[in-house]
Amino acid sequence: MIIDNGTMRDRFVICHNPDEAKRDKQVREQLLAQIQDQIADTDSLPAAERHQLYGQLGAKRGYKRLLRQTKTGKLRIDRAAVNTEAHLDGKFLLRTSDPTLTAEDVALGYKQLLEIERAWRDMKTTLDLRPVHHRKEHRIRAHVLLCWLALLLIRIAENQTEDTWRNLRDELQRMHLGTFTGSTGTSQQRTELTVRQRDILRALNVAQPPLFLHLDAAEPAVAQRRRA
Repeated sequence: MIIDNGTMRDRFVICHNPDEAKRDKQVREQLLAQIQDQIADTDSLPAAERHQLYGQLGAKRGYKRLLRQTKTGKLRIDRAAVNTEAHLDGKFLLRTSDPTLTAEDVALGYKQLLEIERAWRDMKTTLDLRPVHHRKEHRIRAHVLLCWLALLLIRIAENQTEDTWRNLRDELQRMHLGTFTGSTGTSQQRTELTVRQRDILRALNVAQPPLFLHLDAAEPAVAQRRRA
């Protein structure tokens, strides 16, 4: 769609994301189930109580657009609104004033903008770019560079595993190293790897850590007495 008001020409590109459409449908179905539970058996209530319940449910943004009240005051799911919303699942509108870009380029540019914004959020939160506890310029530059390299490693891990860094971190943090001491000595042994942990290490081409990190056998009691 192109709109020209005589001064500048704007293009509007309608995009569709199948994954987002599936998510929108799931969220709406959950809302409809919750609304149905709230209005079930309300036809027998007095009109004043139904009107009060309609006001309470309408105060919730997710419920308001999918709920209606009939002329007789009964509460019903607004099927027309549901069908209208279903047509918008996974769709979003982009605007550009560049006439040379294709629709694909506009969509890719928008996705790259989202990735840039997400990168800045990760830099400021996950990687703690700020505050910078340095005064000298070369140390500040080194701090920023290390954070950027860490972000690069995060993106590589996400691309290789096709999963988010939060999920990867939560799964790998379940791997622990235990120290066990007994009459035969001391050993350090990691926990057994889960199936998901094995898949992550395989996707990243990282070797599995050794089962035993350290073994320290105790000296025989006879040897200890002789030494004494």
